[in-house]
Amino acid sequence: MEATAMKPVAMKRERYYRQSLGAMYGRIKQSRVLMVGAGGIGCELLKNLALTGFGEIHIVDLDTIDLSNLNRQFLFRHEHIKKSKALVAKESAGKFNPHIKLEAHYANIKDPQFNIDWFASFELVFNALDNIDARRHVNKMCLAANVPLIESGTTGFNGQVQVIIKGKSECYDCNTKETPKTFPVCTIRSTPSQPIHCIVWAKSYLFTEVFGTSEDEVPEFDHTEDSENAAEIENLRKEAHALKEIRQSMGSEDFPRKIFEKVFTDDINRLRNMEDMWKMRQKPTALDFDTVSKSSAGGGEAGNSVAKRDQETWNLAENFTVFCDSLRRLSRRLQQPQGGETNGASHVLSFDKDDDDTLDFVASSANMRSIIFGIEPRSKFDIKQMAGNIIPAIATTNAMTASLCVLQAFKVMRGDLNKAKMVFLERSGARVVNSESLRPPNPDCPVCGVMSSRLVVDPSRATLNDLVQDILKSDLGYGDEFSINNEVGTLYDPDLEDNLSKKFSELGVGADSFLTIIDDDEENPRVNLSLSISEKSLPEDSKPVALPQQLEIPRKRIVDTTKAREHTNGNVAPPTAPAKRKRTGSSLEEPGIEGQKVAKRGKVQETDQEDDLVLVDGPSQGAIVIDD
Repeated sequence: MEATAMKPVAMKRERYYRQSLGAMYGRIKQSRVLMVGAGGIGCELLKNLALTGFGEIHIVDLDTIDLSNLNRQFLFRHEHIKKSKALVAKESAGKFNPHIKLEAHYANIKDPQFNIDWFASFELVFNALDNIDARRHVNKMCLAANVPLIESGTTGFNGQVQVIIKGKSECYDCNTKETPKTFPVCTIRSTPSQPIHCIVWAKSYLFTEVFGTSEDEVPEFDHTEDSENAAEIENLRKEAHALKEIRQSMGSEDFPRKIFEKVFTDDINRLRNMEDMWKMRQKPTALDFDTVSKSSAGGGEAGNSVAKRDQETWNLAENFTVFCDSLRRLSRRLQQPQGGETNGASHVLSFDKDDDDTLDFVASSANMRSIIFGIEPRSKFDIKQMAGNIIPAIATTNAMTASLCVLQAFKVMRGDLNKAKMVFLERSGARVVNSESLRPPNPDCPVCGVMSSRLVVDPSRATLNDLVQDILKSDLGYGDEFSINNEVGTLYDPDLEDNLSKKFSELGVGADSFLTIIDDDEENPRVNLSLSISEKSLPEDSKPVALPQQLEIPRKRIVDTTKAREHTNGNVAPPTAPAKRKRTGSSLEEPGIEGQKVAKRGKVQETDQEDDLVLVDGPSQGAIVIDD
């Protein structure tokens, strides 16, 4: 009966699609597309893709659903909290159109399973990420697989959609980016990896919970019969109740202990029990109140004395001292009657980076959380520069941006690239929606302005020296002045020959990883060569490394240094003539706000979260934007 009733509905929907999309509908119905990210933009985009009738949609997202997501990520409900965003998005979007195929991947897009061949199986890829590292990875993989990419992002009222097609338009890295200021919000409460994550947590979560308007002062969770999630809902109720008890005990002697044990002991132990979260990360270490307090100098004058040393990085005991002292100072302020209060209205405090009491609390709390997660603490002075006002992103911006993504996708699928645009949403301009024609690729781009090829490697025999001697020098004619680099740093150059005898596996170079060859010849250098690694057992009597095809690598162009090229993002970066690269040992990608440096033999801990935007402006503005 149900199948019979749904048949007319399906036929009506089919007729509507054909009327709206015309000849395009057949291709859309048969298409296989990938959407990376199921957060603010992703929820809106998946809804659009499903209702448009895209035949097969794959969703990849590493994050789980948090309470704060529910005010703008409409595919999620209270009963979905702590569940996979990708899996729940698939379930919710499937109800919009049960006649399409949805596949969800609760995983990191940088995992080895998502290799070049997998990307190449899609007709189109949509980026719904707010993580620069993940964006760059998807950009690089789409270029390697020769698959069109629709890139998108939002910041408050501003949004942007970019069509990226190999060899025909700029890629994500064609324009010089400013120092990255975006951080995934999913890390703030669960898996911080940088000091700024802990600072935002201390300012926007802990301070607000204790001295402001608690996030848990919301209507009770919907009752659900979902037995799988019942335990998680009960845990959240217990947490909300614990917070209320803590706030009620404000001013008592054990108030600092209750706060400390809640956020630095109990919450951390609960995170440690989520085994799946720590498969690729180091587990945090919970703190014990009695142990830490024994090594501290107590509160009062000792706390004020430590707090005044604002350009020093405090140790655990000193952070504990300032934490307890600032808690008592803020408690006294909160309990003092306010002249403007009437009818028993509750009094709340708000964070001000120029208020020493609030700044001391945030700085000490952030540093203790940093210590728990093995992150380097920062000085109070540094934290003051990084902290600011929390400004939520705009849900309607996400919706508009997602719609523009689908409209641009139609043009790509029709092959009508002359009509494809770079689209901007700007509240401050004369028009909300502005666009410009796609720009050609930047010949000097380190990602798309390179020669690309596969390199077949026998993992049991191949060494770095085989690549240097048999491929680069013998087959391709490189001289002595070149370097080999990967995501970690420099593996080989004329001054670094220690790795030549090592196998690829010893250097962390495996299947579907990338090597970049940079020619440092001063007179006529080649363009950079990007090699994607393909592992395969080769005959014993053959070389352990091989190129699938003969390569003719073009030389770098000579550019006019008197002209500057204006980039889409408004920056003007004058190109430079080819010159010998200065080997500073720094990363091939620009550093984040922490100014990470990469030594030639060093390693960089990569952030792999793929969630919504946390934007930190420079010290002059001091604003933090969170799209959760």
